[in-house]
Amino acid sequence: MTSEHPTTAGALRAAGHLPRGVKAEIRDNLLAALREGRDPWPGIVGFDRTVLPQLERALLAGHDVVLLGERGQGKTRLLRTIVGLLDEWTPVIEGAELNEHPLEPITPESKRRAAELGDDLPVVWKHRDERFAEKLATPDTSVGDLVGDVDPVKVAQGRSLGDPETIHYGLLPRSHRGVIAVNELPDLAERIQVSLLNVMEERDIQIRGYTLRLPLDVLLVATANPEDYTNRGRIITPLKDRFGAEIRTHYPLEIGAEVDLVRQEARLVAEVGDHLLEVIARFVRHLRESSAIDQRSGVSARFAVAAAETVAAAALRRSALIGENPAVARPVDLDSVPEVLRGKLEFEAGEEGREQEVLTHLLRRAVADTARSTFAGLDLRPLAELVSAGHPVATGERVHAGDLLGALPELPVLHEVAQRVGAGPKDPAGRIASGVELALESLYLTRQLAKDSDDDRTVYG
Repeated sequence: MTSEHPTTAGALRAAGHLPRGVKAEIRDNLLAALREGRDPWPGIVGFDRTVLPQLERALLAGHDVVLLGERGQGKTRLLRTIVGLLDEWTPVIEGAELNEHPLEPITPESKRRAAELGDDLPVVWKHRDERFAEKLATPDTSVGDLVGDVDPVKVAQGRSLGDPETIHYGLLPRSHRGVIAVNELPDLAERIQVSLLNVMEERDIQIRGYTLRLPLDVLLVATANPEDYTNRGRIITPLKDRFGAEIRTHYPLEIGAEVDLVRQEARLVAEVGDHLLEVIARFVRHLRESSAIDQRSGVSARFAVAAAETVAAAALRRSALIGENPAVARPVDLDSVPEVLRGKLEFEAGEEGREQEVLTHLLRRAVADTARSTFAGLDLRPLAELVSAGHPVATGERVHAGDLLGALPELPVLHEVAQRVGAGPKDPAGRIASGVELALESLYLTRQLAKDSDDDRTVYG
C-alpha cells in the first residue's frame, strides 16, 4: 500500500475510484496477464494444455468452479493461486465486519455509518492475501460456520432477536469481495450444502427465519475427489447446477513434468540428480498403471515428493557413515523407497502379503526404463564384458564412491556414462559414481549379470 491511497470515502470518490465486482476484477487481471505474456499460475506444473485453459475460460466467464480429481493432483494449490489475480490492494470500510466497499456498503450498520459520516467515512486498504478464505468441509461443519448465526451476546446487550445486527456472520459473508475455497465439498453434509444455494444464486443469506438481502460478491471455488463424489459423499444436484464449471484435474501426463514438480516441491537434504528423479517419476507412473494398486484412491504427487526426500536422506546418512562428501544420491539409495513409503499406498485386496514384491518389481522397471532413456545410443558392451569377465564391481550403502570407481579400469564408455548424467571429470566422485551405478544396474536388469549380496554390498560380476 502506498501513501497515495485515499483514506476517506470522499477522497476515494474524488480520485475517481469506481467499485468493481470480484469476478470482473479477476477477469481484468487475468486478461492483462495473458496479453502481457505473464504466467498467471506460478508454481503450477503439468496443467498448461489441459486444466489451465479450462479454468481460465471459467474465470473469464465469471463462473464459480469445482475442481474434480484424485488426491495429490494439486487442486488446492491451484485454487490458492487465484488470489494472485486479485488487485494487490483494495479499499474497505474501516471497522466494518465485512469487506465492504466504502462507496457500496451492504450491511445495516455500514449503511448507517455511511449516512452519518458521508465523505468522512474512514477507509483502509486490504491486501489481496486477506481476501482469500479456505474451509475444509467436514461432517461437523455447521450452517453457522459458513453463513452465520444469531449472536447471543448481542441479544443479551438489549437488541431484539429480529434485529439484523444481532447476526454473527459466517465465512461466506466474511469473504465478501473475495475468493472462498471449500475443500472436499462432498464431505459437507447435504443439509449444509443447501445453505449455499441462495448464496450462490440469489446472493443473499437466510439465518434462523429471517432473510438479509446482502448482495454478496464472492467467487466460490471447491474441490472434490471422484471417489467421494460418487460414494462416500455427493454434491447435491441443485448445488452442482449452480457451479458454472466442473474441471477435471489429473496427475502429470509427462515424465518431465513429474520431475519438474518433484524438483520444485521436494526439500532435498542432499544432491539428487535428474536421472534419479526420473527413476522416481517412472516408478510413480508404473504405480498409477498397476492393477495391484487401488487406483480409486490414486497415487498422490506427494508420494513422488516424499520418495525424492527419502532418497536424499538415505544419501545424507550414507555420507555420514562412510565419510563420502559431498552427499550425492546414487541408485543404491533408491532401495529405501519401497520400505519407507509402502504405507502411503492403497493395495487391492488380493495383493495382501505381496506389497514389497510389487514395489520392488516396479522400482526395478523404473530403473531399467530410465537407464534405457538416459543411455540411448550408447554402447555399454565394454562395461558389460569387463564385469562378466571376472572383474567384479561392488556397490552398496557402505561402499565409497571412490572405491566403486577405483575398481574399474579406464574405459572411454565410463566418461560418456558420466556425461549422460551431467557429471564431468572434475565433479565429486559421488556424482560420477551415480551414473556408473545406474549403468551397472541396467546391465544387471537387462543381461542378468550375477548380483550377489554380501552383507550390505551388491556385487556385479
